[in-house]
Amino acid sequence: MSTLLECQLPGIKKLRSGKVREVFDLGENLLVVATDRISAFDCILPTGIPRKGEVLTQMTLFWYGVLDFVPNHFITARFEAYPEALQPFGEQLRGRSMIVRKASPLPVECVARGYISGSAWKEYAATGKACGFQLPTGLLQSSRLPETLFTPATKAETGHDENITWHQCRAVLGDELALQVRHHTVELYEHGCAHASKAGLLIADTKFEFGMANGELILIDECLTPDSSRFWPADGWKPGSNPPSYDKQFVRDYLETLDWDKTPPAPPLPEEVVRKTSEKYIEAYEKLSGLKLPAA
Repeated sequence: MSTLLECQLPGIKKLRSGKVREVFDLGENLLVVATDRISAFDCILPTGIPRKGEVLTQMTLFWYGVLDFVPNHFITARFEAYPEALQPFGEQLRGRSMIVRKASPLPVECVARGYISGSAWKEYAATGKACGFQLPTGLLQSSRLPETLFTPATKAETGHDENITWHQCRAVLGDELALQVRHHTVELYEHGCAHASKAGLLIADTKFEFGMANGELILIDECLTPDSSRFWPADGWKPGSNPPSYDKQFVRDYLETLDWDKTPPAPPLPEEVVRKTSEKYIEAYEKLSGLKLPAA
């Protein structure tokens, strides 16, 4: 199955290329295209994951509908409604793109954590704290936290985002805006968790991005996808273990077996790892949404 690693739309101005998404200027609005690129250890791999971009887009659209109590930047993902200048590019755009409002992104990643895992677990195991919070003693890896934590981070174009304290977040955003994004982040995460639990999934943590559009704070970018979240099967979760996740774990596990120093260029992926990763992304979407990914 083919993959889209780079989106080229002759005559349409490309504003930027991220690790996965490419953004084009449509004048009043933006076109956001999710490619099939995948990154690990902050390196973009040369091998794409079939249908990954479609999953990221369709899952974000699904969540925008569920979590519509917070305004977002979405306008349309119906290709037939796209401007005439985009109509020649249906093969690249259909199912994996959306037109959105322009917004000024806030310079902070908004992370919500309901379980202790990843970098937060490593910090807690060493210090008893996580992202500036003093946590109860005796927590195990993957334990549920007493309450949802808002753990902001600075946004990095390359390399790792850096965790910052609540005090630093307020210094960057100002008190009023910081309180707004903290409230929205926790509210979106907890509503998402309630929905996911009905599908037999836990959301260990996730990150959101917000921006300002005409003076209004809105949700932008992807929303509760396998790229931005850690999904666990509820029946596979047990404190003291690292549950299997619906994301790029197959890719990370394979790369850890290689003699690779985790700096570019990244090595290609074997067919089996690509297939399993694609299946996990699709499974996550279909479990959470109750929908089938439209046929390729």
